[in-house]
Amino acid sequence: MTKQTIKEQILLFMESQSKKSFSMEEIAEGLKLQKSNDFKLLVQTIAMMEREKLVEFNKKGKIRLPQMTMAIEGTFRANERGFGFVTIDPEEADVYVPKEAVNYAMDGDLVAIDIVQPADPFSDRGAEGRVVAIKQRAITQVVGEFIAYDDQEIKDTDLYGYAIPKDKKMTGLTFNIAAQGIKPVDGSIVIVEVTHYPEKEYPRSLEGIVKKVVGHKNDPGMDILSIVVAHGIPASFPEEVIAAADQVSDTISEADLKGRRDLRDQVIVTIDGEDAKDLDDAVTVRKLENGNYFLGVHIADVSYYVTEGSVLDQEAYERGTSVYLTDRVVPMIPQRLSNGICSLNPNVPRLTMSCEMEISPEGLVVKHDIFQSVIQTTERMTYTAVNEILEEQNSETMARYKKLVPMFNTMKELHSILETMRTRRGAISFEDREAKVAVDEKGHPLAILLRTRGVGERLIESFMLVANETVAKHYNDLKLPFIYRIHEQPKEEKMQRFFDFAAVLGILVKGTKTDITPKDLQNVLIQVADKPEEAVINTMLLRSMQQARYSEDNYGHYGLAAEYYTHFTSPIRRYPDLIVHRLIRSYSQPVTETLKEKWAETLPEIADHSSKMERRAVEAEREVDAMKKAEYMADKIGEEYEGIISSVTRFGLFVELANTIEGLIHVNSLKQDYFHFIENHMALVGERTGMTLKIGQKVKIKVAKADPETKEVDFELLEAEEVERLEAPKQKKRQSNRKEERSKRNNEFKEKKSFKQKKYKKKGKKPFYKEVAKKKKGKKKK
Repeated sequence: MTKQTIKEQILLFMESQSKKSFSMEEIAEGLKLQKSNDFKLLVQTIAMMEREKLVEFNKKGKIRLPQMTMAIEGTFRANERGFGFVTIDPEEADVYVPKEAVNYAMDGDLVAIDIVQPADPFSDRGAEGRVVAIKQRAITQVVGEFIAYDDQEIKDTDLYGYAIPKDKKMTGLTFNIAAQGIKPVDGSIVIVEVTHYPEKEYPRSLEGIVKKVVGHKNDPGMDILSIVVAHGIPASFPEEVIAAADQVSDTISEADLKGRRDLRDQVIVTIDGEDAKDLDDAVTVRKLENGNYFLGVHIADVSYYVTEGSVLDQEAYERGTSVYLTDRVVPMIPQRLSNGICSLNPNVPRLTMSCEMEISPEGLVVKHDIFQSVIQTTERMTYTAVNEILEEQNSETMARYKKLVPMFNTMKELHSILETMRTRRGAISFEDREAKVAVDEKGHPLAILLRTRGVGERLIESFMLVANETVAKHYNDLKLPFIYRIHEQPKEEKMQRFFDFAAVLGILVKGTKTDITPKDLQNVLIQVADKPEEAVINTMLLRSMQQARYSEDNYGHYGLAAEYYTHFTSPIRRYPDLIVHRLIRSYSQPVTETLKEKWAETLPEIADHSSKMERRAVEAEREVDAMKKAEYMADKIGEEYEGIISSVTRFGLFVELANTIEGLIHVNSLKQDYFHFIENHMALVGERTGMTLKIGQKVKIKVAKADPETKEVDFELLEAEEVERLEAPKQKKRQSNRKEERSKRNNEFKEKKSFKQKKYKKKGKKPFYKEVAKKKKGKKKK
């Protein structure tokens, strides 16, 4: 084969793929050029193609087709302050779009952009662009609170009123409701179908028609439900899905046991929280005569009931995950299944997928077996009970579970071995604090409860981690299409910022921004353990990490320092786990090329969609959490607390209290001095006094404001711990900055004034934006 022929094949291969960049090995595999001589010829051809500018290498050393100079398409991500970023390629840095260049794009839109300022790799400055066209609108519906017009206003404007969107990224937009179809009452939470988007004459206005009234803002639980609906999360199951769940038998027949290994004689237990109802994992552990440990991890076989292509499967795919919101769960599958036949309840037979492992005293899996099974759990244990047994705190609990105590002690031994093994290889362990908002029957928050993780919680985590790794490695070794849970190496620019910050604190970080191992970062955490800077380094390092996601390609899990990883252990609440089970069952039969092609084709879309649904769930959970925390603080205005500065920005600093509630101290409220932002120190420094406020510093605050609607809490600074002072910029610079700020504010004011003076006209229609101020003036004259 000649270089010319290979060149044509390479171009054809790269153009036909959905991916934009490839490793040399991926191209070799795609073109079946993996033999030594063929691979050498491929490398030579790629080098020649680079010289001819037919291909180029990206920052990660992957090969891609040259980017054209024409407008580039990507996904626009809006910031609530007006600017945004466009993602063109997940492996490339986003393009920054300033506020004045957004061109009416909204969050999630597919846009075409021009690059007005290329990236500068030497100064770590990213590319800047401007939106030149909106190819496809992402937002077709909006959830908001309806504000009604009176009869005269409806007549004048041809509008029922307007809606205040629940999405913070739409802050500042006016959403007019056309006088057509459903007419809600004032204060209704509504779903609005968008009919007109922002344009040149009306840059901050949309128009739409009410498609559904979700409820009234004062209805119990409507605050959470409105967030659920705003994120596009289905609040209830369609009738056909409920009907399909009702048809599933709540008992197991002999036919269900065909092809399964019967483990009902084994001592197997579930260990979960007290309030858990969907028990999807069970475990057993024993010491073997050769000194190794036997670990059995048995997971509810949801895929047996949620069959491929069924209405239950389609609904589970669309949801992607269960969503946990304070006092409720929006489940992925109907509760008749999740809390019934799929839940590993005690003393009843249940269908499972099992991963049995033999583990050495060094924490290595030396043997394993993955198969379909049937189990019958001996006990439904709680974390509290297991912790009491392992810590020998409660003699009554010890006596009640006397027969199981030896197994729990063996579990503790194995957990310690596995935890040591993960630490030895470099797994990064962040000390994060979780809190649960306790609410009354009406959903009003009563307390913020900090969650503590005992040995019981941690040992179950260890067992699930090793099972996930074992399953991932098994199918990777077989070279079969599979779905992985991946966590990629941190991006260079984020690592550089972390290096700079650590250096300011005198912390040595081995490795480089382009090649740093998990072990290197683990050593940083060891350096600062039990030191004042521990919390701040944990926070900054966590923010430097990439987000884990699902992929059909195995890139390993950086944070766990694991070469192979998947999600196998929670199919009741995560769709990828259900797919892993489906793959295991599929590959238990003779594997044909047709079968492999089928999964190779479908898995990329499943992985991408599951990642998106996971992010959607996390955003909704965080939003509800922030809302309930703001509601909890609403009746504590004026109260004083001690906290830690958790983040510093140009506009102020965030303080986290002991109960995990975070609030903002805006720079304008700092009356002690005029403060400058020193980015590489993550600090605000007073110009006159030299007062320094930086991340990790202890402060005393007073609650100034708490608004559940905006989900924001504001604090006022009372006292700050004395720290080493930093030098502030010269006064001349401050005056220049202030002049720029005044100029910017004046321009914004003129823009708003100009907009308010415009009349909202449309050919052949009555105006649907009116000058309210002018009308009120006319009323006074009458």
